[in-house]
Amino acid sequence: MGAVDFGRETDAGWDFAAAADAGPLGAAMIGYRDVGGGGLDLRIAGTAAVTVVIGFGDQEVVVDDAVGRRGLGGFVVGLPIEAMRVRCRRAECIEVRLSPVQAYSRLGVSPADLGRGVVDLEELWGSRALRLREQLADSRTWDERFALTKTFLAQCERPLRTPDPEVLAGWNRILTSRGQVRIGELAESLGWSYKRLGARFEAQIGLAPKRAAMLVRFRHAVDGLLAGRPIADVAVDSGYTDQAHLSRDVSIFTDHTPGALPQLYLPAISRQRHRAWGEFFQYRAGSLSR
Repeated sequence: MGAVDFGRETDAGWDFAAAADAGPLGAAMIGYRDVGGGGLDLRIAGTAAVTVVIGFGDQEVVVDDAVGRRGLGGFVVGLPIEAMRVRCRRAECIEVRLSPVQAYSRLGVSPADLGRGVVDLEELWGSRALRLREQLADSRTWDERFALTKTFLAQCERPLRTPDPEVLAGWNRILTSRGQVRIGELAESLGWSYKRLGARFEAQIGLAPKRAAMLVRFRHAVDGLLAGRPIADVAVDSGYTDQAHLSRDVSIFTDHTPGALPQLYLPAISRQRHRAWGEFFQYRAGSLSR
């Protein structure tokens, strides 16, 4: 199946498309080009997926994260705790999301090794990353670009490197419960000690189970906040003890208050991204097979 073309928002000047099928790799993809010259300015908070951004234009992507400010041709980011800001004067990008259990075998690097900031694509994949960017720039359609990216990721795959079944089961429990799970009870149900689950989970997912559950719960809350629901209602539905508890988590992941999120996180291109990703990998079980 081909790309789903969301078309251009003429008032915003964006050419935007999403791959219609994640394919056997389970790598969901979107693509966007700044055809109006307005520039890209995204605020990025933690998400329950490993994200790959591949720039194929002649402008660098400028990232402000926990490490500092860098101009990059593309980057990979794990399950970050700190908020980031991504800007580009005239962005042309492919963006990929992978479940962290997929990234463990399909990125050629453990999510734990990605750290809490972005990793330069060339640092991760060397000259192969540069060649991919050149091929994407030479391509005429989104379908071609998505196919090239899927082929590239398939070549990175290490099929013998898979997460422990207990880690996969624990991750799926966290997703399906929307982060509302007691880690001690989770470890007991898996037949592991709390300490062993924590160590294996962090090595293969990139975060300790408690922090991963906190991240997934936060993402569920963000959906409600960006939809304009009252903060108190979102807090209750997302499993927070009170509104202050929700506000504290939002501050940790975004450096802002809940009330500031719609203005900061929903400019034109962000609305397109939010619509395309939906609840991708946030609450679904079976992520390894997607």
